[in-house]
Amino acid sequence: MDTILSGLITLVLLVVLQAVLGFDNLLYISLESKKAPKEKQGKIRLIGISLAIILRIVLLLALYNLIHQLQDPFLHLEFGSYFSTTMNVHSIIVLIGGTFILYTATKEIWHMMSLEEEETAETTPPSSKSIIFWIVVMNVIFSIDSILSAMALTNNLWIMMTAIVISGILMIWLSDKVSTFLQKNRMYEVLGLFVLLVVGIMLVTEGGHLAHITIMGNPITPMSKTTFYFVLGIMVLVDIVQGKYQKKLSEKKALKNGGE
Repeated sequence: MDTILSGLITLVLLVVLQAVLGFDNLLYISLESKKAPKEKQGKIRLIGISLAIILRIVLLLALYNLIHQLQDPFLHLEFGSYFSTTMNVHSIIVLIGGTFILYTATKEIWHMMSLEEEETAETTPPSSKSIIFWIVVMNVIFSIDSILSAMALTNNLWIMMTAIVISGILMIWLSDKVSTFLQKNRMYEVLGLFVLLVVGIMLVTEGGHLAHITIMGNPITPMSKTTFYFVLGIMVLVDIVQGKYQKKLSEKKALKNGGE
């Protein structure tokens, strides 16, 4: 009885952990799926996350057996006191994922700031297969830390796999909610892209820390999840205040024009 209760408590903790660590992933999925036609977005999220759940379980099994090999360093570079690194597979995966997210967020922000009219811009939307592919790839990259955290809580594979499936189902449901919210509140899309930019920075710093990168004798320090959520809270607060201030200015302007 105690074993069953302990297993259930561990399962609940793992599901909560997956949900907390998976917020940045959820945001990426919601923004990426918006590139597809509206009628296909729900189906794309369902297929992408479902495939990602399967790959997460495969990754869990692989990490469970190969965890030490992923952490063993295999590449050392040193250029005097200017730059040095000792990389392993884990650090390279995180660095690549962070760099890609930085590129994606920057590209989308730049596109929003483009002076070209949307009607005249000749851009070919990505295919559904391409969007699903990147949702799956980034889901797997994001899942590495959550899987490693899960392995620190328990060594029971069945509990970890059950938590992955439950969190995946929650992600499918929440991604639809987030996407619907972004479609109804387009102004928050900009906020979402800047949050994604911070996520990219967080992953790059984490990868740099895992790779023991030092620049001019200064080691790369990872951004903690606590710092990330603090920055996220400040960004949301600034966006709310700015929105209310802009609304008041518009009302004043309307009254002034009406009085004239």
